[in-house]
This record gives sequence, structure tokens and C-alpha cells, in this order.
Amino acid sequence: MGILDKFKKLKPSAKGRSASGGEEKLKKVPASKEKITNEKKPEPVKEQTEKKVAKATDETKKPKDIKYQGAYRVLIKPVVSEKATMLTSQNSYVFEVAPKMNKIEIKKAVQKVYNVTPIKVNIINVIGRNVRYGKTSGKTKSWKKAIVTLKDGDTIQLYEGV
Repeated sequence: MGILDKFKKLKPSAKGRSASGGEEKLKKVPASKEKITNEKKPEPVKEQTEKKVAKATDETKKPKDIKYQGAYRVLIKPVVSEKATMLTSQNSYVFEVAPKMNKIEIKKAVQKVYNVTPIKVNIINVIGRNVRYGKTSGKTKSWKKAIVTLKDGDTIQLYEGV
């Protein structure tokens, strides 16, 4: 049974039984004729295609990086240091990033999280230092640092409570 058949009433015919099989023939009769005449007519095919084209052009105008998932896995945390604070006057911001990320992924992540347009991304691998605590010696963790330069007029509010 189709979806449209649920809205139609089935009514037995006046003849009763047929000669061929003995089963009653059921005649499909609409519930009310007024409802059929007052229903909205479907739009012409031409207008529907124009709407589809309009929707497709709107979707293409959106930047592709909006769909970028995992932006918060790329940017670990902002770096708060004296040098990083001085770079904010030059419209550059410093972030600790995941070690396997490249410049393109970092640029997309900054664009997604902060809604700004980065012009340039510089990456630095910070090598862990050798340290000693009494007799015990070890090494600090190596990490990756990214310096993101933004377009003029764009800012990131990172150091509000510092």
C-alpha cells in the first residue's frame, strides 16, 4: 500500500461480486472532491530547477573550510609568553599545535575557530630540553609552535584574563 492510498477511501462497488473471481471489486473514491480541487498545484519544472541552481550557487559561495572537522584537535592552546605578547602588536598570534599538522591545516583551523583570515603561517618545531632533578635526568616534551599572521583589521581575543 502506497503512502497516497492512505488518504483515499476504498468503497465497495454497487454490483457486488464479479463473474471472474468472486471477490468484491473495490472502487477508489476520494474522501472529498473539494480537497482535491483546493490542493496546491505543483510548481512547473522550470521554477524548481531554478531554485535548485540558486541553492547550488549559495553552497558554492561558502568557503569549503566551514565543513572542516577537528579544528580543536589542531590548535592545542595559545602560547602566553613575553615574545608572543609582543607579536600581537604586529597582528601575529602564537599557538601550540598538534605535532603532525601542516600549515594548510593550521590555517583552516584558525579560520574555523576564530572566524578570521590568516595571511601567513610559520611553523617551528621546539625540541625538548635535557633536564635534571637531583640524580634523575630526563628530557622535556618536544612540541610544535605556529605563528599565525592575520589580515589587517582581524584580531583574536586571547589574553582577556591575563
